[in-house]
Amino acid sequence: MASADKPTDPEYNKEAPPPPPPSATVNCFALDITLRVLLFASALTAVVVVVTSNQTKFIPPLGFREAKFKHSPAFVYFVVALSVAGLYSIITTLASLSVIWKPHLSTKFLLHFAFWDVLILGLVASATGTAGGVAYIGLKGNDHVMWNKICNKYDKFCQHVAGSLAVSLFASIVLVLLVWLSVYSLHRRIPK
Repeated sequence: MASADKPTDPEYNKEAPPPPPPSATVNCFALDITLRVLLFASALTAVVVVVTSNQTKFIPPLGFREAKFKHSPAFVYFVVALSVAGLYSIITTLASLSVIWKPHLSTKFLLHFAFWDVLILGLVASATGTAGGVAYIGLKGNDHVMWNKICNKYDKFCQHVAGSLAVSLFASIVLVLLVWLSVYSLHRRIPK
């Protein structure tokens, strides 16, 4: 009867390994949430600054002319890409909060975050580069193809675009940090 109460299987008698300390996981996700909030703030700021960059000037032979971000497909792409990044940051911030509440989902979310963060980083970096190229031509012009510079006429418009590009570059750096954080957190979870 005593043998029926205690199984003879040696695997049954082994103790389960202790779970990983939850404080390390929470700290990484706390940093993750902080970076995602920074991403949202920078994407929103860049979009608001470039959308409010309209400027109307009187140009003597042409009359009143207006500079708007809608007049350049590169700036429209810039606004759309950063709007997508802002929406993405809201969704992933909520997902990071859910991982803090339910830690057993963390590894799966980290892998998804790494993939999607790289995709959004490519989107934001390409939009920043595209808008930066158009802004540079607006600032310096191009004598070889007779594209005139416009920043000497539309100074407020160009200052808004330059500020928006600087904030967008910050958003790209935040996304690089998020990718590094996700990959580092996944690496830490690999058994040694």
